[in-house]
Amino acid sequence: MTSDSMTPGSTIPGSLAPGGWDDFEQRVSCEESLHADCEPLAWPPSHAQLQQLSERNANTLAAIAALEERRADTGEDDSPLMQEVLRMDAKLNVLVEIVNNLLVPGSVLPPRQLLRFNALGAILPAGLAPADGGLLLRIRFDLCRSLPLELAARVERQFDDGRVFVVFAPLGDALGDAIERLVFRHHRRKVAGSRQPLG
Repeated sequence: MTSDSMTPGSTIPGSLAPGGWDDFEQRVSCEESLHADCEPLAWPPSHAQLQQLSERNANTLAAIAALEERRADTGEDDSPLMQEVLRMDAKLNVLVEIVNNLLVPGSVLPPRQLLRFNALGAILPAGLAPADGGLLLRIRFDLCRSLPLELAARVERQFDDGRVFVVFAPLGDALGDAIERLVFRHHRRKVAGSRQPLG
């Protein structure tokens, strides 16, 4: 977890609420370069909008979890059965990549952005989000580019370097837990990668 310096008074007026920046900072967050973009969104979003986003996001997170867990299960095993599983896994990887490229060619993906996020909110780079108000943040993960995670959010803080902190609209327990599990898996993988011996 990292802290980010801010100019006094850089909080967006009237937007600070419990569960904002302080709670975000206390939780594990994921920091990655991902394909992401934003569009303005009237705030607050309607219940129907949030319900529709929640259903789509649940499907996206389930697909990402299944693909990530499948990759994690392929361990060091020389048995004929495991070798066959690895061959099937390689074929499935190719199939997933073909589907991703057919549905969302690399040429139409938004540029990669360095994001830091968890189930409460996200820190977005300068220029990605509007200066204030509501927005729809779309994040595409490499394993499943055709299914973006779409999160309704509002700008809560601005940093000296132009980045902004956004708070997500209430996600509900199930969706919030699914995002926390995603963040934990990515955080654990990053920590494991940093412990790998060089060479």
